[in-house]
Amino acid sequence: MPKTILAIGAHYDDCVFGIPGILLKAVGQHQRVVIAAIIGDYAAWPPVAGRDKQLLEVSRELARERGMEMRFLSRASAHFRLDEDTQREVAELVAEVQPDTAFILWPQDRHPDHEAASAICRAALAQPHMVLGRACAGPRHVYCFDNGPRHTIGFEPNTFVDVTPQWAAAMDWLGRLMAFVNKTEFDPAKPDSARALKEAIARYRGVTCGVKYAEAVWAMTHSPSEIL
Repeated sequence: MPKTILAIGAHYDDCVFGIPGILLKAVGQHQRVVIAAIIGDYAAWPPVAGRDKQLLEVSRELARERGMEMRFLSRASAHFRLDEDTQREVAELVAEVQPDTAFILWPQDRHPDHEAASAICRAALAQPHMVLGRACAGPRHVYCFDNGPRHTIGFEPNTFVDVTPQWAAAMDWLGRLMAFVNKTEFDPAKPDSARALKEAIARYRGVTCGVKYAEAVWAMTHSPSEIL
């Protein structure tokens, strides 16, 4: 049966940078994919000054073109933390989407927004029924993903996904999003810094597990596997 995937980051680009290949692979398997960013207010972010609403529209459209749904919650950068209100907002999302599998940011990070988002999501996904005070099932599987060496601290993945077949589409998605932010024309032959970094990470993960390009996550929940 088709499953529902919920991927949650702090910012508009966290999931698009962290696990684009995995999300595209899920769409290819006819799974429902919902991406959410806790930050939906970018009015004070200089790179998109005067274009903050357009950033949301572009992000949604790029996701929609790839068979996914992109949502933004109500927070602004540096103006949210793990508390009852933010837990409830994410738990309401969980109750509506009803994910089978969820992806969240790794908890240790140099960016305070990333750490706060991870803590909020862990709490909301683990016991959404307790947060909301009503019946609500959480996902069976939760995975943490990294945001690159300039942010993530101490990430040691235990699950690797071959995204070689999805690689070109993943780079197209990330590149088009970065082109809007950087006010440049998208050129697939001239990788921006985000795509260059993502390729370096994906090649390293690929070497680790014996494929060309891979994305790696850490399984927060554990289940038995048949290995013999």
